Amino acid sequence: MTGTPLRVGLVGYGLAGSVFHAPLIAATEGLALDTVVTSNPERQQQARAEFPDVRLAATPDELFARAAELDLIVVASPNKTHVPLATTALKAGLPVVVDKPVAGTAAEARELAALAEERELLLSVFQNRRWDNDFLTLRKLLNEGELGDVWRFESRFERWRPKPKGGWRESGDPTEIGGLLYDLGSHVVDQALVLFGPAASVYAETDIRRPGAETDDDTFIAITHANGVRSHLYVSATTAQLGPRFRVLGSSAGYVKYGLDPQEAALRDGLRPGPGWGTEDEPLWGRVGSGESPVTGGGRPEPTLPGDYPAYYAAVAKALLEGAPNPVTAREAAAALDVLEAARRSAREKVTVTL
Repeated sequence: MTGTPLRVGLVGYGLAGSVFHAPLIAATEGLALDTVVTSNPERQQQARAEFPDVRLAATPDELFARAAELDLIVVASPNKTHVPLATTALKAGLPVVVDKPVAGTAAEARELAALAEERELLLSVFQNRRWDNDFLTLRKLLNEGELGDVWRFESRFERWRPKPKGGWRESGDPTEIGGLLYDLGSHVVDQALVLFGPAASVYAETDIRRPGAETDDDTFIAITHANGVRSHLYVSATTAQLGPRFRVLGSSAGYVKYGLDPQEAALRDGLRPGPGWGTEDEPLWGRVGSGESPVTGGGRPEPTLPGDYPAYYAAVAKALLEGAPNPVTAREAAAALDVLEAARRSAREKVTVTL
């Protein structure tokens, strides 16, 4: 890519904006972090310290007042603001990246997609865990037929946080779109649909386990895919002993992988993409085999491919500058929201929901 980089306005500088989006935008050829929107003085100071040339705005209105000076808006603010901010950006003629979940309902996501299509603008959803190291490795194994026909996919995003941290993500107010079903569930459901295709039915259990918690903190989702694969997905803040991140069982072999992709921890620690980014030490590799537990040495070590969050924004830049495909469409995100809405209904009514 050559020429003047695209100027990016980033709305929000909390966890999503400061840890994920800003560093990845800044590391992407063809993009330049132009403006950060936050009203928090400490976050303004943090943004200026990390990106000395960045401009600051206290409100989205200040940003949109100079929409003509920007080429892309990234929405990394709380969930309830995603739809109104993305709508405003699209109506201002600007392409948009929205953090997950793109909306509170599938209908809202499809309305946004239709608006973007009508305006002929990019609308992309930041589903960064499609570029996790374990996910990329599993896709490689599936493409190579190493596991045979997959029968069951188990995915866990588990943590041990016995005391609520508070904040909008753990708010019981439905307008906040908080809780683990929509937070971590957005990741595990998206991964399952990418790997194994559309959902035919959904069953779920959601619980509020911790004293003082206001919304779901221990959730299980079972998806039966149209092709017959069954996905069992766990998201929890109450897991005292963590299970495998992936356990995938096929007709020829299985793949078991423990531990989270290292990229989030690296970004939190202030590391930035460069040589060796996203790599994992050999003791953490998963194992492929049959008939024996990986804990007792069963199967062979499977080298974990490097994780590659930078690939998302590289694909966004290529889509805008060269007309390449959108890396994650709003309609794909809407399909995941169909599952999340079905899971909420299933848990509430204690039924299996057919899609």
